[in-house]
Amino acid sequence: MRIFLFCVKLMVCAPGIADAHVSEQGFVLLLPTGIYTFAGVSVVALTVLALFALPPGAVRWLFTYRAIRPWECPACRHVTSLLSFCFLAFLIYLGLFGSRNPLSNLMPLMFWTVGWVALVSLSGVFGNIWLWLNPWSGVYHLIGPQRPLMNLPKQLDLWPCLALLVAFAAFLLADIAPDDPTRLARFAAAYWAVTMLGMLVFGPNWLMQCEVGHAVFSAYARLAPVRVQTPAGIGGPGWQINQAGDYRLAGLFALLLLGIGSFDGINETFWWLGTIGVNPLEFPGRSAVVGPTLTGLIAAITALVAVFAGTVWLGMKMGGCGVKFTTAFSYLALSVLPIALVYHIAHYLTAFLVNIQYTVAALSDPFATGADWLSIQPFRVTTGFFNQIDSVRMIWLTQAGLVVLGHVWSVLLSHHIALTLFNSHRRAVLATLPLSLFMIAYTFLGLWLLAAPKGA
Repeated sequence: MRIFLFCVKLMVCAPGIADAHVSEQGFVLLLPTGIYTFAGVSVVALTVLALFALPPGAVRWLFTYRAIRPWECPACRHVTSLLSFCFLAFLIYLGLFGSRNPLSNLMPLMFWTVGWVALVSLSGVFGNIWLWLNPWSGVYHLIGPQRPLMNLPKQLDLWPCLALLVAFAAFLLADIAPDDPTRLARFAAAYWAVTMLGMLVFGPNWLMQCEVGHAVFSAYARLAPVRVQTPAGIGGPGWQINQAGDYRLAGLFALLLLGIGSFDGINETFWWLGTIGVNPLEFPGRSAVVGPTLTGLIAAITALVAVFAGTVWLGMKMGGCGVKFTTAFSYLALSVLPIALVYHIAHYLTAFLVNIQYTVAALSDPFATGADWLSIQPFRVTTGFFNQIDSVRMIWLTQAGLVVLGHVWSVLLSHHIALTLFNSHRRAVLATLPLSLFMIAYTFLGLWLLAAPKGA
């Protein structure tokens, strides 16, 4: 604990006034972003060309895995789930009766900064953390019936999660005050109650098919190199993609994650604000752009799914593949998960660097009474690393490097999936060529978003 506190104090040794949503765009515009963008796109393009020369065994080797002994501890998960439920109840209390300032109230800070930004990002490395942290399974173990009162139809698949993901994105991007403590606490309490009721009626399957948090964490957990649940194994990141037992709509869910993440970046640019007739230097507030934001969100998701489907269809025609289109689409769509994950990390990195400091301060004084539980006072949130071009360059290059790495990873993963589907190196290369060109173009989009001036 002392080492942790020392590191926190070290972070804030250069105090300054900070805001929740920060930007280093003034310095970014001074960087040679055009050169970096060209280099990043070139790396992805060269990866695509390399697939023509690489033997199929080389790509398969990247995603090989070794089976390990599963480690299951339901009792442990029930305990951590109960602790998570208690903490959620505490956060809801703070949201309803604590400070009205979202920068000093743990409800929005833990929900957005720790939950949505940090834990979702870590799931791509450590697996499905939500299995341990969800606030329902422990309570259900204590009070739930031995058998479900009703069974969920298999045809339901992940449709509820798809709808809930879009609704969550609408709340995140278009709601007038998504970080208002009271508003967020009521949202969290209502969602917990509805999910708990669903589990009491339909059993644990409700959590798997109808709870959007589980779906998001499960999607990114497919990229984790280690899996301790059955089938347990350790291997190249993404080896879990081809494992049996996937839902048919998992690929479509992955595309929605990418579409939402992409529009989240587009939504802040001068280009988008100009498109919807808003002066980026005189932003009128979120309430004035609710309609355009919702329209843009749905249009971005629809366009992405349509373009991706077109690339898969064209690739199958070029490769002469005998696999059903729906099967190819479902599995190849999972290859965009690395892109979606790195977009998520890169997009929120700057906000996280600031808001995690507010989170530490709020943990030390959760009731906003001037307490100092962690003994960190005097504590000042700093944005000093945004005031020097060297630190801004490091941050931007980290974001850009993640974007390029994610696209390279996706190109290789899509080829690996195609090898499994079509069982032919030549067919796999031809079938994924349009998809690879799509990923090259998406690399340019991602790097452009990082460098584009933002006004909201």
